[in-house]
Amino acid sequence: MTAQIIVVEAAAAGERLDRFLAARGSWGSRAQVQRLIAAGHVRVDEAVVKAGTLLRVGQRISVVAVPAQLAPAEAAPEAIDLDILYEDDWILVIDKPPGLVVHPAPGNWRGTVVNALLNHWHGPRPGLDPARPGIVHRLDKDTSGVLVVAKDAITLADLAAQFRARKVTKQYVAFVWGRVRKDRGTIAARIGRHPVERKRMAVRPAGREAVTEFEVLERIDGVTLLRLFPHTGRTHQLRVHLAAIGHPIVGDKLYGHGGRPSVAGRQALHAEQLAFRHPRTGAAVAFRAPLPADMAGLRETLKRKSA
Repeated sequence: MTAQIIVVEAAAAGERLDRFLAARGSWGSRAQVQRLIAAGHVRVDEAVVKAGTLLRVGQRISVVAVPAQLAPAEAAPEAIDLDILYEDDWILVIDKPPGLVVHPAPGNWRGTVVNALLNHWHGPRPGLDPARPGIVHRLDKDTSGVLVVAKDAITLADLAAQFRARKVTKQYVAFVWGRVRKDRGTIAARIGRHPVERKRMAVRPAGREAVTEFEVLERIDGVTLLRLFPHTGRTHQLRVHLAAIGHPIVGDKLYGHGGRPSVAGRQALHAEQLAFRHPRTGAAVAFRAPLPADMAGLRETLKRKSA
């Protein structure tokens, strides 16, 4: 029987196996996932495990005996333009545009970064999961900015280890509602799955540690432009933290509120820079993506209003 292989990303580290698989939506409810695990159809790094197993970055989850009607489609190459910031024999760094999903999943089997990568590489890379080739971290569909991809299994493992050890420096910019009073600050609030709305995360005392530093860049017409430094990689961390302090990201439909002006159809959040040690050369590298057109346009609109 064929198996679907999933490589655990930094954002999923510490999450229960059954919750992680149920949230992906390919194998039914959490109870159905637990039955699959109990029947031995799910393995982590080739070992039979329990539903409550806590995941670690870089682990390989294999799931077999998936009902045909739920089986994910195989990723196929698609001619999707990539804004390449850097590429060598081992890594590829892109500026992901808003609206582009990173990897295929229910509801988004096509038109993803993975489909674009398979086209750019003229097929799958040897030794990499063909469903998620080289994907070590991700950005939300409507978050733009720097994304690094590994081009071989050794590089992927090294990058995963750097993310797991928090040796990757991540820098974002965001427009948030309201006037943030402090010029600099730290948000330290644990994050866990929302108790009722499973697609949402929330600040919860029993959640996982999450820390975000921020600094104010501009205050314009009731909106603040922030630079953000997440020290942990929890799902939706920046969006949840900013909403929790009363300054949700402009345009965030899940954690924010309505209002104008805004960006079209997405949260005004951009992964501005990513810095890490090159997995093969050992050199310190940093890659930066300029403010995208929609967020730059929002900035100009706010400035005109406040003039």
